[in-house]
Amino acid sequence: MSHLVAVLMLEPLIGFDATIPSLMFGQAGDDRYRVITCGLSSAPVQTTSGYAITPQEGPAVLARADTVIIPGTRYRPAREHGELTAELGAALNTIRPGTRIVSICTGAFVLGAAGLLDGRRATTHWHKADDFRALYPRVLLDETVLFIDDGDILTSAGLASGIDLCLHIIRQDHGTAVANDVARYCVVPPWREGGQAQFIDRPLPEYTGDSTASARTWALANLTEPLTVQQLADHSRMSVRTFNRRFRGETGLAPGDWVRQQRVECARALLESHDLAVDEVARRSGLGSAANLRHHLRRGFGMSPTHYRRTFRGS
Repeated sequence: MSHLVAVLMLEPLIGFDATIPSLMFGQAGDDRYRVITCGLSSAPVQTTSGYAITPQEGPAVLARADTVIIPGTRYRPAREHGELTAELGAALNTIRPGTRIVSICTGAFVLGAAGLLDGRRATTHWHKADDFRALYPRVLLDETVLFIDDGDILTSAGLASGIDLCLHIIRQDHGTAVANDVARYCVVPPWREGGQAQFIDRPLPEYTGDSTASARTWALANLTEPLTVQQLADHSRMSVRTFNRRFRGETGLAPGDWVRQQRVECARALLESHDLAVDEVARRSGLGSAANLRHHLRRGFGMSPTHYRRTFRGS
């Protein structure tokens, strides 16, 4: 008997996320899965991309499902107020105990509002992590990973990471060979190294008068230099104590940690845009040695320099 997967679509729906389960599970073959899209009614569900998707069924299918998936959504009660409407709460309450529950991207906000993630590890799109923490402080959020498997509840990060999670579920259910066949058909890697951290944008704060911004600008132009705290403080015409306090207040980091982060960012940019040897990338970014570069990429992004370059530039 096929494993029934119900995809609960809530508007405004992230249309891309909603299509992932049907594609991935539908390619597992041999009628292993039956995927049904559903809504809180049978009416078309509006997406954020200007089109609507008509669900196959209403919410009654949730009571029969073996797996329930909630794709990304801008559903306002959960996204803005940390709550569910009575209608959605009643629908979720029909899910049988032991049913596998999955969220893709911001679908995690719905699980958070339902209280299903309290005290548990979960993830969501890195760009929405601060909003999520503010609404659901009891959830152990980790926005650096592609997905989290916490047994009967699984959550994925932003958008395409829903593909990674679906492949993981297929691999768990039916083994590596089946998951690899699905990945091959969809022309995606069967397993991606690294996590969301590699995609997080960390912009430099804007200059605001009497701040440490000028020292940061100078440091970015001199990453191959030692860049001691004393040098940075002198450049800002501040004492080391004042500089440390203001720097941390403006960036959230100690000066040494910030410099190290910028060197890694520089190395990432070089790997993405140049064919330089790894030793040369390390030298130009101020990280010194290939071993040091490998260490920081592994620790921060779970990837070697070669894997990072291949991921962002192609082999």
